[in-house]
Amino acid sequence: MAVTLLGLGAMGSAITRAWLATGIKPTVWNRTPKAPAGAVVVDTAAAAVAANQLVVVCLLDDDSVTDVLDGIDLAGKDLVNLTTSTPEQARARAEWATGRGARFVDGGIMAVPPMIGAIGAFIFYSGSQALVEEHTTVLAAPARIHYVGEDPGHAALYDIALLSGMYGMFAGITHAFALLRADGIDPVAFAPLLVDWVTTTTASAYGIAQRLHTGNHTTDVTSNLAMQVAGIPTFLDTAKAQGVDPHLLAPFFDLMARRVEAGGGQEDLAALVDLLAGHAAVGVQVG
Repeated sequence: MAVTLLGLGAMGSAITRAWLATGIKPTVWNRTPKAPAGAVVVDTAAAAVAANQLVVVCLLDDDSVTDVLDGIDLAGKDLVNLTTSTPEQARARAEWATGRGARFVDGGIMAVPPMIGAIGAFIFYSGSQALVEEHTTVLAAPARIHYVGEDPGHAALYDIALLSGMYGMFAGITHAFALLRADGIDPVAFAPLLVDWVTTTTASAYGIAQRLHTGNHTTDVTSNLAMQVAGIPTFLDTAKAQGVDPHLLAPFFDLMARRVEAGGGQEDLAALVDLLAGHAAVGVQVG
């Protein structure tokens, strides 16, 4: 269960502590010498890489990975990159690593550092399935493994997709709290109502997914786009009256209006995915 970790920022340190808590003693390196007690600290990245077959990288960005590993022998190594990157950067990194004789896996961490080692945290992995299976015990210690395929770019893609959904939710929550400020409504008292409502409505993702799977956006639609677009002035007028900038919601409203103008008034919100992704078909029914 030997492992090397390059990078001891907040996330790297949390991963190291999770390994130590499960009896795994990692070899670690960081530009600024520091490490949780119990880890084996070495002076150079090259020495850290040489110490173990499994090398986990958790650095600032993709350029940092190149800088740290430049000139280091990776032949026979299993390289797991937990550095935040784009799907294309992950694919390029996989080609770069395999060209140097290493197996490669990219990871997308779905947790903040305090969640590492706790229930609920998980990491997307993509790339060499054999690598993940061989090192399951070590990789699963910080967070649950969620393998998403051989394409090394898919872990980053899943990561960014989930985070995009999160930020969309944060935008709505931010706007909701802003509406209350002028009337002096207690945000603490309002929060449980908001959490319950948002939690309930997120289940709509299942219906959207099914419509995207079938391509059917018009059958059994509860609230079609035409009806929802008709209600947009109410949201904008309320925001104006409350002194709230509507820019967090306006782009989504604009997207809905564009779809209706293109003839998609009877469609479900799922049709907006096609509009965003550049698919212009409107009113398509399958089955």
